[in-house]
Amino acid sequence: MKTRQHHFNNNTWEDQIADLNSEKCQLVLVFGAAEYIIKQEIFQYLRKNYPAADIVLSSTAGEIINDRVCDNSVVATAIELEKTEIKSVKTNINDHKNSFETGNYLKKQLDRDDLSGIFIISDGTVINGSELVEGLSHNNHRNIAITGGMAGDGPRFEKTFTGLNEIPSQGNVIAVGFYGNDILIGHGSVGGWDEFGRERVITRSVRNVLNELDEKNALDLYKQYLGDYANELPGSALLFPLSIRVNGSEKNLIRTILAVDDKEKTMTFAGNVPEGSVARLMKANFGKLIEASSIAATNSLKGIKNQEPELAILMSCIGRKLLLHERAYEEVEIAKQALGNGTTIAGFYSYGETSPFDMGTPCELHNQTMTITTFAETKV
Repeated sequence: MKTRQHHFNNNTWEDQIADLNSEKCQLVLVFGAAEYIIKQEIFQYLRKNYPAADIVLSSTAGEIINDRVCDNSVVATAIELEKTEIKSVKTNINDHKNSFETGNYLKKQLDRDDLSGIFIISDGTVINGSELVEGLSHNNHRNIAITGGMAGDGPRFEKTFTGLNEIPSQGNVIAVGFYGNDILIGHGSVGGWDEFGRERVITRSVRNVLNELDEKNALDLYKQYLGDYANELPGSALLFPLSIRVNGSEKNLIRTILAVDDKEKTMTFAGNVPEGSVARLMKANFGKLIEASSIAATNSLKGIKNQEPELAILMSCIGRKLLLHERAYEEVEIAKQALGNGTTIAGFYSYGETSPFDMGTPCELHNQTMTITTFAETKV
């Protein structure tokens, strides 16, 4: 595998010098601020450089390149695979009944006996990430690793843009399938948040809208726990996500609150919060948040036989970036230390992260995590 990176910053392209054949490059991953990623000249520049590649584009809530965290820029990573075939497909939520059917459609388009992994980039505002992941995972009997993330729009949560071989637009989901035995794919996803308060059961909810905990109004309970922070809702909700354990699972998912409705007394989350799940509030521990990035990176190495990755894609939640603020670069730096100096690193701050918990387990939608996908091709 060979890679080359380009960084559009301050209206100028910075092009890495690399031993990569532009004519043979199969894939270019492009992550950038919403206002830039939809510019025709951005796409045209990359198409001119990589005429035969599939170009996958996503808007972000911040860009990651090497050990840097950037805003208002575009990071493009060209990938030339030497032994691996890929297939990229795109669909739009408007062409399907729901997000589940959208994911199921994409999985069917990519399904082959030699499929080794799927990397997914989804619209971050009009797609239900939990249902999308369920659709992608439907009939995934071989537990093919499905990783990726949901597009961002800075801290605005208004419109996100994704695209395949065209100017990005709303509602799109792009999936890239990797085929053959020579591609090794690892993954790790860790939050690092502290839980507090007692466990409560979700007694009434509809998909990603929470009504009741222990048969009491969830929003009122939440405000009691927040104290003075309740006056700063919904913004302060990023500091206090919810931990949920679904159907007796041993692993807890993290859910970010996107909105509160004082009239209806409900909370809307970035992923589904099923009835019967056990929930606890969470709060930030800066040291643990940063350490979680190192653990995620280390865990991702298991899938590539603990060798140094050739490429790592980092997806961290917008909530982590807003909380860590000027320290956000620390979670990228510590991941780089675990991955190795020879690893090409790209990624972005997202509205949701996609990854299994462990090797061979089903894919899940995560919030407020650092999720890392690592790639390497066999050497022999």
